[in-house]
Amino acid sequence: MNWLINVVRSSIGKKLCMALTGMCFCGFLIAHLAGNLTIYGGKDAFNAYAQRLHSLGALLTLAEIGLLTFALIHISVGAILFYGNLTARPQRYEMKKNTGGRSLGSATMPYTGFLLLLFIVFHLMNFHFVDKTRQSIFEIVSAAFQQPLYVVLYVTAMLVAAVHVSHGFWSAFQTLGLNHPKYMPLIRLAGLVFSLVVGAGFGFLPIYISRMT
Repeated sequence: MNWLINVVRSSIGKKLCMALTGMCFCGFLIAHLAGNLTIYGGKDAFNAYAQRLHSLGALLTLAEIGLLTFALIHISVGAILFYGNLTARPQRYEMKKNTGGRSLGSATMPYTGFLLLLFIVFHLMNFHFVDKTRQSIFEIVSAAFQQPLYVVLYVTAMLVAAVHVSHGFWSAFQTLGLNHPKYMPLIRLAGLVFSLVVGAGFGFLPIYISRMT
């Protein structure tokens, strides 16, 4: 157990925690998007998907606990790394350097991560922790996206998510040691494609739903 604690306390261990939990969230995004796409099949298809999901019972609860655990690890370790970087370099460079693979995603990771945290809390309060006994999940979602402000907020949040995962995806592979020059261009491309799928896949849903009714 001591060796595990020592690994987590190290800089490399913290980055490994970020990489592993980040990859888990990428998998969750794929599964969540696949389920949400049933909305294109109409009210019955979307409600049927929600019912099948909740019929998992204890398995669903276990998955939610796992996601919450990964989230706490990802957020806390990310905050520690961010604070460590700030204290290690308290003054900004006079000139920003674009060398070393810097991108919008890498430069804004802590900030997009914080915005996503706020959005996730907002999302859960609006769609997860609500009374579903009097109305179906389709009706809840439809009512929410009849408000233009909600649509703008969700689309903006999905753009932020796309920027975040555009760097996080390939960075996780690099942290895990899969940074061979032969494969990294392909992994970077996969990260870009994945970010576009996340941004467009989730981002078009509120727009589509707002026009359905």
